[in-house]
Amino acid sequence: MAIFASLSERLNHIFSKMTKRGRLTELEIKTAMREVRVALLEADVNIRVAKKFIADVSEKALGQQILSSLNPSQQVIKIVNEELIALMGSQNAKLEVSPKLPTVIMMCGLQGAGKTTLCGKLAHLLKKQGKRVLLVACDIYRPAAIEQLKVVAAKAGTQVFEKGTQNPVKTAPQAVEFAKREGYDTVIIDTAGRLQIDENLMQELENVKAVVPVTETLLTVDSTTGQVAVDVADTFNKRLEITGVILTKLDGDTRGGACLSIKAVTGKPIKFIGVGEKLTDLEPFYPDRMASRILGMGDVLSLIEKAQDAITEEEAKKMEEKLKKSSFTLEDYLSQFEMMKRMGGAGAILSMMPGVGGKIKEEDIDEKALERTKAIILSMTKKERVNPAIINSSRKKRIAAGSGTSVQEVNQLLNKFEQMKTLMKQLKGKKRLPF
Repeated sequence: MAIFASLSERLNHIFSKMTKRGRLTELEIKTAMREVRVALLEADVNIRVAKKFIADVSEKALGQQILSSLNPSQQVIKIVNEELIALMGSQNAKLEVSPKLPTVIMMCGLQGAGKTTLCGKLAHLLKKQGKRVLLVACDIYRPAAIEQLKVVAAKAGTQVFEKGTQNPVKTAPQAVEFAKREGYDTVIIDTAGRLQIDENLMQELENVKAVVPVTETLLTVDSTTGQVAVDVADTFNKRLEITGVILTKLDGDTRGGACLSIKAVTGKPIKFIGVGEKLTDLEPFYPDRMASRILGMGDVLSLIEKAQDAITEEEAKKMEEKLKKSSFTLEDYLSQFEMMKRMGGAGAILSMMPGVGGKIKEEDIDEKALERTKAIILSMTKKERVNPAIINSSRKKRIAAGSGTSVQEVNQLLNKFEQMKTLMKQLKGKKRLPF
């Protein structure tokens, strides 16, 4: 499912009608803005935020310079893009680093938002940046919370500091002292959550914050809860002065209300987004990239970063050499499927491609077909993968039987592979390969 698919689809429909008209009148722009306002409200964007957004866009879009320009529709879309970026925070908000180590990050939020899992994801991300991270178990109320933190810490390759059911106000400063002694430069405190905001929860969080030098107070909220997430963020901010928000389950959020409202309501930036269940599914939040995705312009920079993260430099060089020499085999084709899987799958990749955006739907991606292709290649011998020309009719029957597919599907794969090789030969003479 593409992030904010519903909103993206609605906005693309509105703007496609504008681009077909060429020159725009003031009435046409006002009509389009009313439709955008409805789309934002249906996406569960805060009503005050939606009203101000439309007012800001309209003020700029109805200027004489826009109305008299050669491409007024493109100018309006450009303004919408700029205002979306401003709405979500203008630029990427990096984590603050304490001048006196360790940097202490206090994680807070309601139960069910994925806070404990997120502690492990953040630790993993920071470790990749060269940080030495200590996780601290201060959720002493939820059954198995400490054990869960130990599990995610093991996956992230870091340690947990815990004192059982000891009061978190005692545990937190002890953990910071331990971190200083043992050379940890970052401490992440997993605090207790509740099913709903209550006074005891808030008081405990305030008490923990009072006894340790917290650099970042990050609130974890479930993006799929829409305006509830915004209300939670507003309440936590008023009591704790949070420094940023982490939106979880963004891969399941087709509307986008929380993402588009939180910064405007709380004044605090979204710092990270959770886009899946895996340890690696935590990304820094870039307002400009998200605006591009919402408007169907793609997110090429995030796609490149995903590729760099999933594909080693050695793999990339090896693939480039094979493409240059036209020595690409079915084994290489198979390795491409593995790389694509490491990048989040075909759906995740296509959703970031320019011109695709919200148009892509989950049902449009036949992941099972990709798995069948993989099964066909795995059913071949090494010799057949390197030299598909030797695959005759009897071999095709054997491969089809081994992969649980049909001879027709084997033929389709071989034909696609030959077409790809032909294309590569045509590109060989180019100065630079577009890969």
